[in-house]
Amino acid sequence: MTATAPTLVRSDIRARHAGFFSDLIAVAGRAVRSLPRDKEAVIPALVIPVFFFAVNVGALKDFTEKNNPDPNFSFIAFQLPVAIIFAVTGISRASMLVLDIQSGYLSRLLATPIRRPALLLGLLIADFVLVFALSIPVIIMGWALGVDFATGPLGILAFILMSSLWGLAFAGFPYAIALKTGSPGAVNASFILFFPFAFLTTAFLPKEALTGWLSAVADYNPVTYLLDALRAVVSGGWEWDTIGKGLACVAAVGAVSFFLAFRALGSRVRPN
Repeated sequence: MTATAPTLVRSDIRARHAGFFSDLIAVAGRAVRSLPRDKEAVIPALVIPVFFFAVNVGALKDFTEKNNPDPNFSFIAFQLPVAIIFAVTGISRASMLVLDIQSGYLSRLLATPIRRPALLLGLLIADFVLVFALSIPVIIMGWALGVDFATGPLGILAFILMSSLWGLAFAGFPYAIALKTGSPGAVNASFILFFPFAFLTTAFLPKEALTGWLSAVADYNPVTYLLDALRAVVSGGWEWDTIGKGLACVAAVGAVSFFLAFRALGSRVRPN
């Protein structure tokens, strides 16, 4: 009796294409899908800048405008960049990364052939989506209060992009802390790093109104130049020298924070 050869059945199922961009999209997609469930992180990011904006405008508007030599000076427009910086700074998926570390999900992920840089870059993509979205309500608030962009619709887009890039540049710090410590408390406390950036600068008064050591510190604070760039887009026009300095400071902060974050990632994935 002759044995019958088994019949081979072709399947339409194909293995998912493996590669860096596939890994990146997978990590970013998971992080973006988690955003609507993380309201406790998003809501304070809008409440805090609105609170500071209302307090600063209510307390300093009349005094600052009366003592400014420029008759067209608007303190509301002057404060709008501060509000957006407060909205986007410190916003990251670092808390999600800590949960992945504590639950063992990151360890299981590291057992796969996923590209290691994609683990962090995918989260940063989700961060950019979030800070871009957070910028829009702040713009609407400024528009409702009468802020008129001297650079028009393109200036509004540039304003949002510069703010989002700053939020992304600062995000490297909480990621470095998350990967180094695996502690949610340490990640939540990382916002304290922003306080010297925020308050030792021209956040509340023009540079010419600052005196003594505060004026000297503001000269070396990268946020001073970022605020100058954002204010130029709002009130001054396309002042490319000022805008260029602001972007250079964002790039410098991003280079430092990303170096720390990827170094911490390397330490985390390196076998003991």
